[in-house]
Amino acid sequence: MPNLSASAVRTQIAAGNVDPIYLLVGGDEVEKSALAAEFAELVEEDLRAFNVERLHAGDLTTGDRLAGGVAALTAAARTLPMMAPRRVVIVHQAEALFAPKRESEGATRAADELETLLTEPERLTVLVFVAGGFDKRNRLYKVAVKQATIVECGVITDRADAERWVKNRTAAAGAQIDPAAARLIADRAGLDVRRLRGDVERLLLYALGQKSITIDDVRQLVGPAALQDDWAMTNAIEAGQGAEALRQLALILDAGAAPEQVLGQLAWVVRAKFPQIAPNQLAAGIDAVFRTDLELKRANRSSDQPRMLLERLVVELCGRKQRRA
Repeated sequence: MPNLSASAVRTQIAAGNVDPIYLLVGGDEVEKSALAAEFAELVEEDLRAFNVERLHAGDLTTGDRLAGGVAALTAAARTLPMMAPRRVVIVHQAEALFAPKRESEGATRAADELETLLTEPERLTVLVFVAGGFDKRNRLYKVAVKQATIVECGVITDRADAERWVKNRTAAAGAQIDPAAARLIADRAGLDVRRLRGDVERLLLYALGQKSITIDDVRQLVGPAALQDDWAMTNAIEAGQGAEALRQLALILDAGAAPEQVLGQLAWVVRAKFPQIAPNQLAAGIDAVFRTDLELKRANRSSDQPRMLLERLVVELCGRKQRRA
């Protein structure tokens, strides 16, 4: 079966022209869950209680439980839809079905029944497996690749995907973002998932506690790519302006500054400025700088971890200044 992007699958759902089996994979758990939930739109809202079923395979840790879980899945998939053209069955943590933790008679029986379901799908049911990593040498995985449409989640293919990614990420954090605000973030970051993730995480930190995020919030935090003032971040920390300090930190890092260089600036603020602006917090500030230094040395430089560590330190330093004020 083909490999499709999440955007292509959404086009299928909107048209009501879907394949019988989907396997949603990839490291972006938010995107996988969001896409899986959208399959429910194939059924009218009033009829979803009868025709949309969600199963979780994560707790199927023994052969007997696995056999029972696959039997329940098969029954759900083979059930005829009620007053609707199709049923939708969504299986989360599906990797447990394809690779049992230990071999047993029950696990073997479950594998055979699952293979039958994959090779002889029910034509009135859309079966959606949401899974993490797979051993590609596994027999059932090879069967699934032949029978299911594979969807790699977390891959941004166009601007609409980027905007949707931003909306899903903020919704998962318990907030709603205005469409214009999501569009502005997508315009700035383009199709770079790491850049999108960093911008959204900073935005959520800035808007902590807000139920709605506006385009003004984004404009306050997401600035131009060029750095205007090398010391704007430290000046903002001195003034206790957390949002501005985070925005300036983003500009510094986006301009290519090394995390160690930024940490040096922050350490200078603590040593040179805290004795005057927050003397009672000097020791705690020094401890925070040392802790961040140790964590940076252990951080994965190919990830966003160094940026997150520096953002946390900036928030801590601004918070101490504000508490003294």
